[in-house]
Amino acid sequence: MSMDRKTFLKLGGCGLAAAVAGNKLAGLVQIAGGQSAPGEKTLRASRWAMVIDTRKCQRADGCDACIRACHEAHNVPSIPDPRREIKWAWKDRFEHAFPELETSPLPGDVRERQVLLLCNHCANPPCVRVCPTRATWKRQSDGIVMMDWHRCIGCRYCVAACPYGSRSFNWFDPRPYIRNMHAEYPTRTRGVVEKCTFCEERLAEGRLPACVEACPEKALVFGDAADPNSEVSQLLREQFALRRKPELGTEPQVFYLL
Repeated sequence: MSMDRKTFLKLGGCGLAAAVAGNKLAGLVQIAGGQSAPGEKTLRASRWAMVIDTRKCQRADGCDACIRACHEAHNVPSIPDPRREIKWAWKDRFEHAFPELETSPLPGDVRERQVLLLCNHCANPPCVRVCPTRATWKRQSDGIVMMDWHRCIGCRYCVAACPYGSRSFNWFDPRPYIRNMHAEYPTRTRGVVEKCTFCEERLAEGRLPACVEACPEKALVFGDAADPNSEVSQLLREQFALRRKPELGTEPQVFYLL
């Protein structure tokens, strides 16, 4: 079939418009899944990491300000059944978080410490490899391991693959268990997995993660581990730090100072 120049240009223009619309739609879907659109104030890094000073953390005995701030900001439900609970951040005894150090000659007070636990945003995340729908992926721009709850089919492969217990599964509708609904953040539904996202929505607005801002002892430091001049990098150079289960090769990006 012959085609004149005018018809060709019209068809080409329609194709370009469709491609642009498709890209915009894909971006909107990604935002709806929990990823915010970057703006001028966005905090950027090549590899986001967190340093947790366990000495400072234990100063305020029983403090859970970081956990409450995280859960309130992200509509994490408060489910009383520990077998069905949803947690983005939580605390546990040092000896439970680092069982491989059970026989190490550590001071007694270290073993008794309660340490903050969360998704480690691994450089080599096993959860990403096993997800059949790509509902979880690692952002190449900054290393954050993300979740798209619209893509999640609830297979729980990622839950089984995560060696840190950092992922929770919604066995039933979580919304009735949300105490103070935060209207600006999406709620999840029954049958999907969720976890900490390093507050990527706050980073897009130029703000630090909620847990970092809420800590009264300033025990949490967040920054670019790839920047040698960042506070995170300086702390890791100057002080001894641990990572959970480093022998697995996942390269966690959450570090603990003793």
